[in-house]
Amino acid sequence: MIIQSQIRCIYNFVRPIVPTRIVSCLSRELSTNSYINLMCKQQHYREALDTFNFHLKNSSIQLEPSTYVNLILACTNVRSLKYGKRIHDHILKSNCQPDLVLQNHILNMYGKCGSLKDARKAFDTMQLRSVVSWTIMISGYSQNGQENDAIIMYIQMLRSGYFPDQLTFGSIIKACCIAGDIDLGGQLHGHVIKSGYDHHLIAQNALISMYTKFGQIAHASDVFTMISTKDLISWASMITGFTQLGYEIEALYLFRDMFRQGVYQPNEFIFGSVFSACRSLLKPEFGRQIQGMCAKFGLGRNVFAGCSLCDMYAKFGFLPSAKRAFYQIESPDLVSWNAIIAALANSDVNEAIYFFCQMIHMGLMPDDITFLNLLCACGSPMTLNQGMQIHSYIIKMGLDKVAAVCNSLLTMYTKCSNLHDAFNVFKDISENGNLVSWNAILSACSQHKQPGEAFRLFKLMLFSENKPDNITITTILGTCAELVSLEVGNQVHCFSVKSGLVVDVSVSNRLIDMYAKCGLLKHARYVFDSTQNPDIVSWSSLIVGYAQFGLGQEALNLFRMMRNLGVQPNEVTYLGVLSACSHIGLVEEGWHLYNTMEIELGIPPTREHVSCMVDLLARAGCLYEAENFIKKTGFDPDITMWKTLLASCKTHGNVDIAERAAENILKLDPSNSAALVLLSNIHASAGNWKEVARLRNLMKQMGVQKVPGQSWIEVKDQIHVFFSEDSSHPQRGNIYTMLEDLWLQMLDDGYDPCQRLIVM
Repeated sequence: MIIQSQIRCIYNFVRPIVPTRIVSCLSRELSTNSYINLMCKQQHYREALDTFNFHLKNSSIQLEPSTYVNLILACTNVRSLKYGKRIHDHILKSNCQPDLVLQNHILNMYGKCGSLKDARKAFDTMQLRSVVSWTIMISGYSQNGQENDAIIMYIQMLRSGYFPDQLTFGSIIKACCIAGDIDLGGQLHGHVIKSGYDHHLIAQNALISMYTKFGQIAHASDVFTMISTKDLISWASMITGFTQLGYEIEALYLFRDMFRQGVYQPNEFIFGSVFSACRSLLKPEFGRQIQGMCAKFGLGRNVFAGCSLCDMYAKFGFLPSAKRAFYQIESPDLVSWNAIIAALANSDVNEAIYFFCQMIHMGLMPDDITFLNLLCACGSPMTLNQGMQIHSYIIKMGLDKVAAVCNSLLTMYTKCSNLHDAFNVFKDISENGNLVSWNAILSACSQHKQPGEAFRLFKLMLFSENKPDNITITTILGTCAELVSLEVGNQVHCFSVKSGLVVDVSVSNRLIDMYAKCGLLKHARYVFDSTQNPDIVSWSSLIVGYAQFGLGQEALNLFRMMRNLGVQPNEVTYLGVLSACSHIGLVEEGWHLYNTMEIELGIPPTREHVSCMVDLLARAGCLYEAENFIKKTGFDPDITMWKTLLASCKTHGNVDIAERAAENILKLDPSNSAALVLLSNIHASAGNWKEVARLRNLMKQMGVQKVPGQSWIEVKDQIHVFFSEDSSHPQRGNIYTMLEDLWLQMLDDGYDPCQRLIVM
């Protein structure tokens, strides 16, 4: 015994540098069982397993049940399924009769190693089982994403006459939470109470986590209140639940209550949750105080708390503080680097790339989250070069086939106005693309005025594995509305009805907008009336549609109906009703609406509202009032305001105000052809031919050319575009013949082309 003790002391002292050959020699001098047990006791699990393997190959060994237990535990700790199966097989072939403890350890080993088939096979051969056996199986299924099997196992356990304990409840409640079965969760809660475990921490903490996962914060709070002696997990679960479900103030109050108890030491996860609460509340003063507490508890350099602190300061816009929080992290991991890159991505793409380079220099390999954050920073044509560099690195890393990364590349190229490369990215991943990929490329076509490509891709999508969702439909309907493409819009409407997507309020809103812009107000109203729960966008879309087509009274009636139903209008709604007042000349009512929208509803006027008021006054002939209103508004007058006034000056023949309006337009945009043309026409109508000649010469000297008008029409799924005096259309002969016939019919009906002289 003295010699063996001395050998053990020598081995413990020199173990890190002793070769395997010497270890094998030493182990022969000790009994195999004692040596393996010693290695396991000292947590040298690999050495214990190597010793078992060595003796298995070189001699027949007889192991004690306790040695088998330690070997199975070693396999569990190092997650070695290979050794676990080998040891289990050795047990079955030996004379050892495994007791219930050893059998349960075997079940647990298989569960931890992710081999539930082997666990179930071992479980089914057990002649004697205990609650622990059932609980291990339930926990194994739950931990390995087989929550339905865990629930079935729990039911079988009850039918077999076994009563669950708090560990069983903890495992099955977790499985229920993963499965998302809220009804079963309520039943389990009742079973916990009935079984008398409603005062045991494991079950109670599991119930808190379950209820917060299901969004039932009141039930979680009730369970938390019933806990007589809470542990740190109880506090952490409740604080995290409050934060995640939007009850940030309650989370901070609960953190304060825990701190006042004086017996709990918050961990990094609790600090992470309260930092998130401060971030959502936009309360930097709270965040700074809690940061001090975090440092006081020795977690100032913790990676988890540091990431949350960095994210909080980034949300506040305090980037120097965010960087300081990052630099304080003792050993920043990939998640930490991703957090600081994400923080900088919204403000400075070059600095985000600098931190990315630093991360690479530190030997860390970026993942898809890293590139998603970097690509978010490239959101304008100015950052296209950086975005392309990131794209090159993505290809080098082999992540160019990852759907999420490619979708971000699509969005980046779209925002950078590089539609060509966006199409190339989509082409490369079209086979592996998901629904987000299709929606991204359709959105790119819509934003960059490529309706033909959008319609072509939409047709291809219908034959792909990815079927359109509400986002797809709203994008295509938006394109139809911009083109006034009624034929395609009707087809998309039929598809949305057939697929059931029409019940989505966002789809209904787009349909209302599309039909309104196509001039089919009856169709728009039908869709509106068919919408189960119209929101403010639904009301506003129809009101604006009525106003745009001169149906001012219908727009105002709809607005009054909306107000009577208690629906609060927004900025767009008021644009619609002010435009309606303008079309039917209700100056007084327009003034009243404009003056009360901020006082009564807190909606401050925007430039668009000011332009509507200018149009309202000018259309009604109140040109001087409109001019004074422009000067007195809180905004710097823009071209839209002055153009609106100038157009009305032409209608009412006011040359003086027209000259001042045109002068202000040219100050803002010296090459604005529309202002010069309008002013020239106004002078022509007034017979001021000298001014007409002067303006035409001025336009020639400045090189200003009138932008030709353009119109289009869709016939049999093809869009025909026309310009003024256009002769490029393949059917121009037939078109001009028809125009001549119409001209002759107009003359026969008494039209006098000289009645209204227009020079330009």
